[in-house]
Amino acid sequence: MSTIAPLFESAPDPVQGWRELYTAAIAETDRKALPFRIRAAEIALARRDRELFAMPDNNTDEREAIDHATYTLRALSYCLRLKTSYGADCQEGAAP
Repeated sequence: MSTIAPLFESAPDPVQGWRELYTAAIAETDRKALPFRIRAAEIALARRDRELFAMPDNNTDEREAIDHATYTLRALSYCLRLKTSYGADCQEGAAP
């Protein structure tokens, strides 16, 4: 007989959650896994951003961090598409 663990034994820390997914995405070296890591981080960032919007507290520091992380992931995603589509290196001033 198998037992099914509760879906949420303890609620994860929302700040730690998006930060871990973001860090995993920017540290990913496998190009096949990278789009999935980016997408998971983007979803977590959007979810946390909505949570912060609904909170009455002033969360300026975290909101700024979320903005920076979102822009970084978009840039990484763009570079990945360039590298995949054109075989170009997305580093400024890279040798041909």
